[in-house]
Formats: sequence, structure tokens, C-alpha cells
Amino acid sequence: MEGRPLEDTELIDRARRGDVSAYEELVRRYRDLALRTATVVAGDTGEAEDAAQEAFVKAYAALGRFRPGAPFRPWLLRIVANEARNRRRSAGRRDGLVLRSRGDRRPGSDAAPSPEVAVLDRERRTALLSAVNALRDEDREVIGARYFLDLSEVEMAEALGIPRGTVKSRLSRAIGRLRERLVLDDIRGGPADG
Repeated sequence: MEGRPLEDTELIDRARRGDVSAYEELVRRYRDLALRTATVVAGDTGEAEDAAQEAFVKAYAALGRFRPGAPFRPWLLRIVANEARNRRRSAGRRDGLVLRSRGDRRPGSDAAPSPEVAVLDRERRTALLSAVNALRDEDREVIGARYFLDLSEVEMAEALGIPRGTVKSRLSRAIGRLRERLVLDDIRGGPADG
């Protein structure tokens, strides 16, 4: 057992028996993903951090109800998404999705892009995020889960608390609305008003 990473199921079993360090390892494994999920749903970095932290506390308290053998990741992400959604609603925030990368540097890339390329990339990213921001909450959540978090359909269904078939149809409609918004923005020369 020494030297090999423990599986989630082993860590969950140990955490259920009161091993706090086992749960701390689960938190370390999923902290970044939980924060990204909360950011996509809450739209505010500060709220996302609070939501992710509170979700880990709630997940720990709910470990007794966790179905043995079930995958931990989608179960946790559903708790994170619910907490972020609740915080967004209670705060009354409709500011939209705020995704901040930790700088524009890509790992392993020593060469900086030309100023022109950097400006175009920034403009495209800004236009895309503005268009995503303008979508309904449900559309933003499903697009964020799929393309920003790279979740599978099964994981999306679990994290968003919707049937798998609904994931497919909701994602398809959301992409259509995003495409329409991007075309409108392009025609108007800037973000569409609504």
C-alpha cells in the first residue's frame, strides 16, 4: 500500500470511519475542479471560492449518505453546483460568468505571441465570454460544464442534477443560442444588448 495513491473509494471509506486526513486528500484532489465548477455556476470568483469550500463541508457531513461504489467526482460536483447556484440566487447576482485564468502563459511555451495575435486572442476570448455571459443560467451551466470543465455527459448529468438525455438536448439548444448570439454580436460589431 505504501507508495501508491489511494483510490477515491478507499479514501471515502477511511473518511467515513473518521480519518480526517483521508478526506483532506479528497479535498486536495478535487479542490481545483470544485472551484472551476463553482466559478462556472456562480459567476463570481469570491462567491465560487466560498461555495466550493462550503460544498466540501457539506459533502463531508453527507458522506454517510454517499452510495458505496458510486463515483465521488460527479457526486461532489453536484453538491458544489447546488451550493454555487444557491449562493448566486440568494445574492441576486446576475453579473454573469467570470472566468479568470491564472495568466495568459501556457505551460511549456517560452515564446510570447506577437502583440497582434495576443490582442486578437484577447478579443475573441472576451467576445466568447460576453456571449456566454448573456445566456440564461441553464445554458451557461451546461456549456461551462462541458467546455470549460470538460465533464462527460454522465458527469454533467450528475453534477447538474438532470437526466443524461436532458444534458444532450440542453447542450444542443445552448450551443445554438450561443452561436446565434455570437453571430448577432459580430453583425452589430459588439455584444448584443439582449
